[in-house]
Amino acid sequence: MFRIRLTPKSSSDRIEGTAQFDAETVLKARVRAVPDKGVANAALLKLVGKWLGVPASSVSLASSSKSRLKSVHVAGDCAELEAAAKSRLSG
Repeated sequence: MFRIRLTPKSSSDRIEGTAQFDAETVLKARVRAVPDKGVANAALLKLVGKWLGVPASSVSLASSSKSRLKSVHVAGDCAELEAAAKSRLSG
């Protein structure tokens, strides 16, 4: 499970790193899509899949569909997903 702070209506789709949000470390993501009828959420799921190197079909929104702070579930091996995330954040 990844906690992600989403900023819609950005100039590009990207994961920017991490930030502190309500005493927890979360990923910061930006998408070009507008926050209307789930379009930004769908863009986030696609972005997370691409960023982690997994199919978009294995990424789903677990909670907070209307909030900027999202819980995103990614199906797969937890250790591999964590390693992929750490690698992308450090590189």
